[in-house]
Amino acid sequence: MPKFEREPRSEKVAAVEELKKILQSTTVILTDYQGLDVRGLMAFRKKLRESNSGYKIIKNTLLKRAAEDLLAKKLTDELVGPTAIVYSDDPVAAAKTLKDYTRGAKAIKLKSGIVDGQIVTIEQINELAKIPSREQLYAMLVGGLMSPITGLAGTLQGMLGQLVFTLQSVADQKAA
Repeated sequence: MPKFEREPRSEKVAAVEELKKILQSTTVILTDYQGLDVRGLMAFRKKLRESNSGYKIIKNTLLKRAAEDLLAKKLTDELVGPTAIVYSDDPVAAAKTLKDYTRGAKAIKLKSGIVDGQIVTIEQINELAKIPSREQLYAMLVGGLMSPITGLAGTLQGMLGQLVFTLQSVADQKAA
């Protein structure tokens, strides 16, 4: 008896195309969300949006189809149980938000991910979360650039103060 193949439903084709776009983000981290209630899920998504990241619950079969021709195909071994994806173009912000949230809520478990075209482990994601944020790095850079200028200004001010003190001493001696 011949096997008949059905055309995939248009919703599933659209979902696979959307997943392909998500999988091409700079950062893709697979998580297990089992045990997370709706309120917790909404709070987590809000935190991710604040860091310009997203969170999408997916079906493993659709992710396998979307990842067929991509680097994400290597992540399909991790597709056991409920799966959701954290995606972002800022790997540090996504990792920090994920780490901060998982510290309080043990319902989200990391599986693995892709950062800048490299497969990363849970340990590497945790290390990425320790890197200072972009704003903190900018502040450190500006502080480093301002340090020599501040030191020079302090030295010049000290020398000027000594000159004024010396001139005042000379003026006092001549007056006496």
